Amino acid sequence: MKYMFASDIHGSAYYCRKMLQVFEESKADRLILLGDILYHGPRNDLPKEYAPKEVIAMLNAVKQKILCVRGNCDTEVDQMVLEFPLLADYAVLVLNGLTFYATHGHVFNENALPPIQEDDILIHGHTHLLKADKVGNHWILNPGSVSIPKGGNPASYAMLEEQTFVIYDFEGKVIKSQELN
Repeated sequence: MKYMFASDIHGSAYYCRKMLQVFEESKADRLILLGDILYHGPRNDLPKEYAPKEVIAMLNAVKQKILCVRGNCDTEVDQMVLEFPLLADYAVLVLNGLTFYATHGHVFNENALPPIQEDDILIHGHTHLLKADKVGNHWILNPGSVSIPKGGNPASYAMLEEQTFVIYDFEGKVIKSQELN
């Protein structure tokens, strides 16, 4: 199966539209959102086309294909308008034979590992910095930020197909490709 990972939309209708267009064109089976869906947060500037109500409508239209974890900017109020579960702090997913601990990254990250086993994969957003590196016995993955990238990175997302994790920009350029086996 094919999975799309995205994080840190922060209420940008512009980038949400781009993300969903890629999701549809890629024919990925699921869209896994790693938090910070609607609100831009007090430390970030407003993203391009900040329009949370539009983001709500776009995501609710594909709710049956979304798996999501809560980011530090996501709240119970957001859950009242989003029609898919949003408030889980983490999810343990077995995808294509790989075990992922999916979280936003503000609590668990490479500097504060969750209780994972050797060869498990930690995937998170939060930092707005893309990553696909082996750290000790674990893979640490971050698809970057859909709308407010940092560290000179472009707006990005990732795909998992078989056991290959690929981070792309929204022009379709491969930024990083990593075999996870």
